Amino acid sequence: MTLKIESLDKIDETAIEFIKGMGDNTVFAFRGEMGAGKTTFIKSICENLGVSDTINSPTFAIVNEYRSDSGELIYHFDFYRINKIEEAYDFGYEDYFYSGSLCFIEWPEKVEDLLPHDTVNVYIKALEDGSREVTIK
Repeated sequence: MTLKIESLDKIDETAIEFIKGMGDNTVFAFRGEMGAGKTTFIKSICENLGVSDTINSPTFAIVNEYRSDSGELIYHFDFYRINKIEEAYDFGYEDYFYSGSLCFIEWPEKVEDLLPHDTVNVYIKALEDGSREVTIK
C-alpha cells in the first residue's frame, strides 16, 4: 500500500488512512533518510490514536512510552544512537517488541536482526515537491 502526505496540513488524513490499514500488526519499522518525516508521521499517528502526551523523538532516551486516551500503550523507539546491537539487549527490547503493544521504530536498520518476523516496514520518502510518499510492506 502506498499513501501520500501532500503537506503538513494534510498529514492527519494520511495518518488516519495508515491507522485504518494497521490491522492486528503491532510492530512498525519506519525507514527513511534523515529529515524524511518519520518522527512527524509517527507523532500524527499517535495523536490520531488518542495520545495527548507530548510526542517527540526519543533520540537520547531510545524509547518513549505513550498512553492513548483509551489506555493503550504505545512505544516509540529511535535507534539512531545505537552503536552496538548489544545496547538493545541491555534495555530489554523483547519486552517491548513482543508485548502486544504498538511499537513504532525509527532507524530499525540498527537492530534489524532483532525485529519480529511480522514487523511491518514503512518507507517514507521525501519528494521534490515537498510531499512525502509512504509505502507500507
